[in-house]
Amino acid sequence: MAALALEDGARGQAQGRRGCEHYDRGCLLKAPCCDKLYSCRLCHDNNEDHLLDRFKVKEVQCINCEKIQRAQQTCEECSTLFGEYYCSMCHLFDKDKKQYHCENCGICRIGPKEDFFHCLKCNLCLTVNLQGKHKCIENVSRQNCPICLEDIHTSRIVARVLPCGHLLHRTCYEEMLKEGYRCPLCMRSALDMTSYWRHLDDEVAQTPMPSEYQNMTVDILCHDCNGKSTVQFHILGMKCNICEFYNTAQSGGCRISVDQQ
Repeated sequence: MAALALEDGARGQAQGRRGCEHYDRGCLLKAPCCDKLYSCRLCHDNNEDHLLDRFKVKEVQCINCEKIQRAQQTCEECSTLFGEYYCSMCHLFDKDKKQYHCENCGICRIGPKEDFFHCLKCNLCLTVNLQGKHKCIENVSRQNCPICLEDIHTSRIVARVLPCGHLLHRTCYEEMLKEGYRCPLCMRSALDMTSYWRHLDDEVAQTPMPSEYQNMTVDILCHDCNGKSTVQFHILGMKCNICEFYNTAQSGGCRISVDQQ
């Protein structure tokens, strides 16, 4: 009777086919929170008013013989393979994508494992080419994406590490570049802008300011080097005297030399 009752519960998007839009798997998860059957936690969360805790899943149902059993990689009744990859901690079933379970992250990551290392300060897995070459920000992966405000740490969307150390979803990063070039949190350049800055040098040189502005100076703060400068005001941009970038903001009022007043 218990099994029959479960059949009447929600099966999510997985019913009648193997897996769902999120994962390729041969079983349904029995949600410990509501006893309903779903292909994955994401299907559950999209259809319910509460979240499924993946770590508390104890039972699954085979999509072929429909036997409910303890969570495992292969059906004990008909030998259906529930997933080429199976994590007994996350209860993740999927086709083989070179996944591995990171003890420090507490969840599974797409590998291969040898291509990644776990940064203890940032508290996330990064590609080995960033080892010793990235700016650490403590627990940065536990912060939400500053663009979509969604979780980064457990997201299935790959994270992009900016030069400043902040993280964005890769899709959010790509959308950001359509509108600008700066990190939305600290305003530091997210790209190598050197060639553009040199082009802007030429534009400034070819665009003289009216005579009444030519001796006007202004205090600026550089978002890239955090330096402060006093420079000549120009409508096209004001270049940092320290790093020679134009990613600056006015930090004080305009001044005109006394002999020009």
